[in-house]
Amino acid sequence: MSKHKIYTMSFASVYPHYVNKAERKGRTRSEVDEIITWLTGYNQEELEAILEKQTDFETFFAEAPQMNPSRDLIKGVICGVRVENIEEPTMREIRYLDKLIDELAKGKAMVKILRK
Repeated sequence: MSKHKIYTMSFASVYPHYVNKAERKGRTRSEVDEIITWLTGYNQEELEAILEKQTDFETFFAEAPQMNPSRDLIKGVICGVRVENIEEPTMREIRYLDKLIDELAKGKAMVKILRK
């Protein structure tokens, strides 16, 4: 899949996969939402509106109220690529979120996932 296709996909089309991945491992949708709001600065109502409007990934990240400055602490490999080495900003944000959801599904404590 090309980068352009990923950016134009709606966030809502991928969100259920995040939730399913977490729930299969005994985690919750509210934890997924907590990760998303921590990363982006959206509140729960804004997140629900984004899901309803089918906002694309590029817009989702571009219009985020406050990207968390601690996201630079997210390190590791996702899809065979080190997230900290991804140069393209939107793709890096997408992979940060993927990495956080992976950590949730692997049972990591929320305090560690949210880099507190």
